[in-house]
Amino acid sequence: MELTYNQFEILTTIEREKTKLSQRNLAELSNLSLGTVNKVVTDLLNENLINEDNMITDKGLKSLEPYRVKRAIFLAAGFGSRMVPITLNTPKPLVLVNGKRIIETLLDAVVKSEIPEIVIVTGYLGEQFEVLLKKYPNIKIIENKNYNEANNISSAFLIKDLLSNSYVLESDLILYNSNLVRKYEYNTNFLGKYVDVTDDWCFETKNGIITKQKVGGYNCYQMYGISYYTAKDGKQLSKDIEKVYNMPGGKERYWDQVPLDICKANYKVNVRECKENDIIEIDTFNELKKIDPIYDV
Repeated sequence: MELTYNQFEILTTIEREKTKLSQRNLAELSNLSLGTVNKVVTDLLNENLINEDNMITDKGLKSLEPYRVKRAIFLAAGFGSRMVPITLNTPKPLVLVNGKRIIETLLDAVVKSEIPEIVIVTGYLGEQFEVLLKKYPNIKIIENKNYNEANNISSAFLIKDLLSNSYVLESDLILYNSNLVRKYEYNTNFLGKYVDVTDDWCFETKNGIITKQKVGGYNCYQMYGISYYTAKDGKQLSKDIEKVYNMPGGKERYWDQVPLDICKANYKVNVRECKENDIIEIDTFNELKKIDPIYDV
């Protein structure tokens, strides 16, 4: 059966927590109102997708399978020039922050969510990423030999045929809320945090759908580089990335401009909202020093 969004959110919350939850607990964890949760729980009970203890049934698990995330793709080819001098000898995703590599905060969340495939596109000092294979032996590493001659759309071009039912993650994010990476996703979406003002990459929305990508704005969503693509949108994105990459000036583009700007008419990208302190992006060496005092010497 095809689930509604609210049914999906309640079912995935129950499946993830794997413990008996009250309807009030479900409301807090799913960010849905208690009234909505009460109605959805009644519907799920009637459909035999959960039992009287609010635990998911075999039928409920089967109903989630079409929404299962197949892979997580990490874009990790860049130099990280604003993090000099630390990136002169270490790729930015492998920089230690409070004793843990930046990319590992994301990889641990992927493993926790039981996502079966992990792909990392490397470039600058790419051989160093092999250190991750000891802890994450199922990683597949793809080398981007053109990382220094084109923007990150060159990395997306290499994995364009793997985008269906897949996350795409920028590898320089420190993830504090591991639940932002999930075993199931309902729709194509991009992670964002609502802000009053920002000078960073952001997007405008209408009814939860991204309508415009831009740099700087008011009353908008600041972009964070975690997005997801359904089977249908992943196939379309494969075609659009190839088209944009091969057009004049295409190699100068950022990969996310394809679904959010250049070819946005082909997609309905939902904003998936995160909160303050769920995730941070370290852009500069000065920001790194503020987060980890070991670098402030």
